[in-house]
Amino acid sequence: MKTSGNTILITGGGSGLGRALAEAFHQRGNQVIIAGRRQAPLDEVALANPGIQTAVLDVTDSRDIEYFVQQIAHDYPHLNVVINNAGIMRAENWTADVVETETVKVTVETNLLAPILLTAGLMPLLRAQQQSTIVTVSSGLAFLPLASTPTYSATKAAIHSFSESLRHQLKGSNVDVVEIASPYLQTELMGARQASDPNAMPLAAFIEEVLHTLESQPEAKEVLVQRVLRQRFAAEKGQTAYQELFDLINGKR
Repeated sequence: MKTSGNTILITGGGSGLGRALAEAFHQRGNQVIIAGRRQAPLDEVALANPGIQTAVLDVTDSRDIEYFVQQIAHDYPHLNVVINNAGIMRAENWTADVVETETVKVTVETNLLAPILLTAGLMPLLRAQQQSTIVTVSSGLAFLPLASTPTYSATKAAIHSFSESLRHQLKGSNVDVVEIASPYLQTELMGARQASDPNAMPLAAFIEEVLHTLESQPEAKEVLVQRVLRQRFAAEKGQTAYQELFDLINGKR
């Protein structure tokens, strides 16, 4: 994937990782469109970064995705990169007398169904370009889950699997598939405290390493920063080492 001269759509671009990616790509000479559910956060990013465009999208609404795809194709006919970044992460208690399933539903809709539907809808537009890239955002939790967020971890595992299959099907075409697997980051994904958690990777450092990888390895299919390698390859270390790391992250019951 080239890092300049693109027209890039980034979902969940109003805050956190999405905003950081948008600003980084904007600074490198790309036309960037950020999408999100609420206009106000998008406007805040655009005001701070003149030239970034905004578009409202509710990724949990399949009809809204269909309309959004049509609008994007009309407004940005040269779109050649889509970064499926929008996501939510919420703790779940499966030991409760009644398991609250609304979190499960919205997590699957946001983290898994939405990027699949949006990618499918934008595929004709991406195929029409000389070279295009579909970027998925997974997580180290795709490879070694956080037990307190089982549905989030499961959706990220599914995104990794989807990325692998999609890349295989599109092999030899003009559409590449790049997966970015993030470690625990200093964002507000699970609340304000996470943004200053010393155990989390600073967002600026993550963006710098991601862009360095893309620039130095333009053919990269998986973008893996050093912080995520232990989780990404936990299974390759064998079952005992995997279980030890799982217990370290999740604690023994």
